[in-house]
Amino acid sequence: MSDLLLVTGAAGHLGQRVIHHLLDTLKVPASRIIATTRAPDNLAALAAKGVTVRAADFDDMASLSAAFDGAGRLLLISTDALDRPGRRLAQHRNAVAAATQAGVQHVVYTSMPQPENSPLLLAPDHAGTEAALAASALPGWTVLRNHWYFENLFRSMPSVLAMGGQWFSAAGDGKLANIARDDLALAAATVLAGAYTGKATYTLSGAEALTTTQQAQAISAAIDKPINVIPVPVEGLIQGMVGAGLPEPVARIFASFDTNTAAGRVAAVTGDFKKITGVEPQSFATWLAANRGALSGG
Repeated sequence: MSDLLLVTGAAGHLGQRVIHHLLDTLKVPASRIIATTRAPDNLAALAAKGVTVRAADFDDMASLSAAFDGAGRLLLISTDALDRPGRRLAQHRNAVAAATQAGVQHVVYTSMPQPENSPLLLAPDHAGTEAALAASALPGWTVLRNHWYFENLFRSMPSVLAMGGQWFSAAGDGKLANIARDDLALAAATVLAGAYTGKATYTLSGAEALTTTQQAQAISAAIDKPINVIPVPVEGLIQGMVGAGLPEPVARIFASFDTNTAAGRVAAVTGDFKKITGVEPQSFATWLAANRGALSGG
């Protein structure tokens, strides 16, 4: 079996941190790592360290087969192809087929909590990819059902603060067991570089589950700015986003995150992160303290 470890989407935020943990935390030699991306020039710094950098086009099976050649274990980071329905799932199925053809022995996939029959409009992509892995001839795979990143707040807080701290939400009292992206990267790197075999699914959550109101209170205290959650119905949330310039299909996707939260589907706190890494996930309070400047726009 090849000892080469391959990371897809290596130029993305999660992929970059996975590579960091492989090299710097787990001390994997650069010569054992293959990093794939749509734009290899963006990974010149990794190539200079001895990491093999390859182009990979998830819409092109031949491209994937060439990119995956020789890899023993592969991390499939879910793609960002959300421009048309079904494209991302098709890309993931291409990747599973290409990995099988290339003789990859183990695939690690970044999924989401409870993807089956979920109200989240992106969930079928993840449920379908998990099904493709289960139906494949791959010797082994690990599904990492990642809870949402704390870092998603970097996208939502600017608009909240621009509206005087008004956080419009349709999540109700639903809780979120969010986790730091860097922790998820560490878990993915650990499974990829480890001796994980067979077929298993883990759900990676943070240490606590908070409502949107509880999150707002913690953020407000951390950045010393008022933030108030304004409950709205889902359709009102959608129309507000459309009024702010988002295309309605995109607004409906974003609003479905709140619907999913209200249904209690991202509230479970698990011990799977510690089971994999041996350490506790970073707390929300610790993460806020480290990122208060970025959150407040300072």
